[in-house]
Amino acid sequence: MSEIILASGSEIRAQMLRDAGLVFRVFPARIDEAAIKASLLAENAPPRDVADVLAALKAERVAGKNPDDLVIGADQVLELDGTIFSKPADLIEAKAQLRALVGKTHRLHSAAVIYHGQRPIWRQISRVDLTMRDVSEAFLDRYIDQAGPEILYSVGAYQIEAAGIRLFSKIDGPYHAILGLPLIEMLNFLHSAGHIPS
Repeated sequence: MSEIILASGSEIRAQMLRDAGLVFRVFPARIDEAAIKASLLAENAPPRDVADVLAALKAERVAGKNPDDLVIGADQVLELDGTIFSKPADLIEAKAQLRALVGKTHRLHSAAVIYHGQRPIWRQISRVDLTMRDVSEAFLDRYIDQAGPEILYSVGAYQIEAAGIRLFSKIDGPYHAILGLPLIEMLNFLHSAGHIPS
């Protein structure tokens, strides 16, 4: 049976796979995400396609060195009123990003692609609409102080699996997609295709 490789350095994605009982190894893909994203946006690519292309390129890069294995690539894109957000560089930028989301509904596109034999054999793009409560500046300051630098690993500068859940009044879409993987759909594929025991 082929080995499973996660082409991502995301600890939350790795934790999801561990919690699901999968045996895998981590091999982060090295791609220039910022340049690729800028190129796609210059071509007016929709946000869901940006997430899909980045996920596929990560899987493809690692699959080139591991052609016999199953390689999972994943990416997320946050969209607010046509503007795409990236992971904040520091806590000051994180607060500015959160302030822009306060009281509004934004959309998170979460893409995953599995490569095997250097070709894609499965892909999924999940969409989640998240409505942030109209919280105060003081609330944001307390949240950032409590959450700390960990929020810099989240494209939305929030951690829905922790105190970040208090920022939201409504969420429409799959929970695991917010964390960075459409996990149920991926596990269904791996089971049905015989890549993991049923």
